[in-house]
Amino acid sequence: MRTERPIEHLLTAADRGLRTLFAKPAPGRPSPASGVAESTLDESQRAHIAGLMRVNHAGEVAAQALYEGQALTARGDHVRTAMANAAAEETDHLAWCHERLNELGGRTSLLNPVWYAGSFAIGALAGLAGDRWSLGFVAETERQVVRHLDRHLHELETTDDRSTAIISQMKADETHHGTTAVRAGGRPLPAPVRGLMSLASRVMTTTAYRV
Repeated sequence: MRTERPIEHLLTAADRGLRTLFAKPAPGRPSPASGVAESTLDESQRAHIAGLMRVNHAGEVAAQALYEGQALTARGDHVRTAMANAAAEETDHLAWCHERLNELGGRTSLLNPVWYAGSFAIGALAGLAGDRWSLGFVAETERQVVRHLDRHLHELETTDDRSTAIISQMKADETHHGTTAVRAGGRPLPAPVRGLMSLASRVMTTTAYRV
């Protein structure tokens, strides 16, 4: 089997980035909201939930970029494959959030290209640090994402069943990604790194809710 050259990996990553940002995402699995009745929402509730789903969509854009950056600089093929498999599930999340935003009359974040570029660079740096650190980065990212999704589920409790169904499945997938990364040998990150990741996440989520 022919081994891809670095330039081919880079071109593939660029193609996937453009598709993430500008193409309609195509999910591999049906939306968890399929078959769930639409809730009765007033305009204020609809606008707030659209803001939450915009944050989640932006997070999935960032997740695609992180995995692409990490895959590009991964040392082992098994790590590259693991990143690709996780990215496929994240594509489902991207598509589900995009669809729900349309249903709510919302829009995606205007800063998605910024989130993508920054996350790709961070992912590439994590990969350069070594596969075990890169896997540890995945595990910590997913732990923080699960906490974030828990907050959204608490806010949406008994308010919006369709969005709740989507976020619940996203949480289950993210938990699985984190567990898989630890089992694959991910190293726990130092506390200062975890703190910086949490700060960056708060900046992105606060900004994406509005912009």
